[in-house]
Amino acid sequence: MKIAIASDHAGFNLKNQLIAYLSDKGFEVKDFGSYTPESVDYADYAHPLAKAVEQGEYQFGISICGSGNGINMTVNKHQGIRSALCWNPEIAALARKHNDANICALPARFISFNEAKEMIDVFLSSDFEGGRHENRIKKIPCL
Repeated sequence: MKIAIASDHAGFNLKNQLIAYLSDKGFEVKDFGSYTPESVDYADYAHPLAKAVEQGEYQFGISICGSGNGINMTVNKHQGIRSALCWNPEIAALARKHNDANICALPARFISFNEAKEMIDVFLSSDFEGGRHENRIKKIPCL
């Protein structure tokens, strides 16, 4: 499975930890930046990540900033993206099962690496349930 990942400076360390973790598990991971813990603008990394997921180059994405909000708002500007801000495993599972989320946004300043690993594991292993949720997600994009 191919996974895209991006962060701003606040998510830089967690992003690097997750890249190593996912690579060790056999995932192909593309780092869209940032490449330094120096202050940067999350949108500069969020848009290329979202575009790559939206175009099908990567099955899933992970976006990380301090609160998770800014980078999540940015990737969700792309019509083919359904990004969910996740702060616990149950939210991560429901994002996939009910919303067919294709990007998991994480709040680096509010979760530990172990919590992030658990959420990403659940996110990547949960399948979309379809059914009653199918019509709902079809109404998300602005046409």
